[in-house]
Amino acid sequence: MTSSTNPPAVVVMGVSGCGKSTIGALVAHELGVPFVDGDSLHPVENVAKMAGGTPLTDEDRWPWLAEVGRVLATSEGGVVVACSALRRAYRDAIVAAAPAAVMVHLHGTREVLGARLEGRSDHFMPASLLDSQLATLEPLEEDERGFVVDVDQEVPAILDEVRTRLSAG
Repeated sequence: MTSSTNPPAVVVMGVSGCGKSTIGALVAHELGVPFVDGDSLHPVENVAKMAGGTPLTDEDRWPWLAEVGRVLATSEGGVVVACSALRRAYRDAIVAAAPAAVMVHLHGTREVLGARLEGRSDHFMPASLLDSQLATLEPLEEDERGFVVDVDQEVPAILDEVRTRLSAG
């Protein structure tokens, strides 16, 4: 997918239910690099808040984003991290630690995302927080290193698009 001289530091981003973990793990497998689910990097206090239906504040997020950036920056052989990275400031914090990071924004409509969330029971993030996340989401800007992929398609098609876009640099 990318040049072997530049191990990839990829952030698969988007709101809950967009497929960050699924697509991130598949991309990491294809690249032959580790996959880290950013949810596993949250302090326990953040997980408890989200599980209780309380949206995180920026104060809650900064330590988590610092850890995401650290993981990306210290992975010498490349890594794929699933991380919501909803706001530009959050992505900037990650890129400050890992300047080569590429953002892969998995985007879907409210209807598609809501249906996915309603069908899942193995996650601490309740579907009720989707609207809060969508309100917080700031699209990638032209000067950010990354691209958007529509998730209203089958997983192989999403993976193919991510593969193609990463290969193109």
